Amino acid sequence: MPYWLVKSEPDSFSWDQQVANGVEPWTGVRNHQAKRNLAAMRRADRAFFYHSNVGKEIVGIVEVVREAYKDPTAKEGDWVCVDMKAVGPMPHPVNLVAIKADPALKDMALARYSRLSVSPVTDAEWAHILELGGWKGSRRS
Repeated sequence: MPYWLVKSEPDSFSWDQQVANGVEPWTGVRNHQAKRNLAAMRRADRAFFYHSNVGKEIVGIVEVVREAYKDPTAKEGDWVCVDMKAVGPMPHPVNLVAIKADPALKDMALARYSRLSVSPVTDAEWAHILELGGWKGSRRS
């Protein structure tokens, strides 16, 4: 099952807001590669929730509960969004400095394409970040 990373500026939409809102549409993506990544997401795929600009760290895990549909915030174009629900917080947030310094994560899209707001995460990267973040249980729980 594919894994992903989604970025949000915490002063616009934070992890705490995701948790409080329950299911939330992931709207506002206006980059073509990020749009393709959203369109590739399937129900039950998991993603790291990353606070960009402020914090620059993975703070939680979300799950896709509705696959890509037309983004209602788009005034024009064929932009899409997915609906996400919070799975749980990362016990120890994993920051960008640690990710960039870790040889196991040197090829991670987050480290290589800093402006991409929705990116794929490999199985190995997912497992390694779960370990760094102190996630207990299976990779899917």
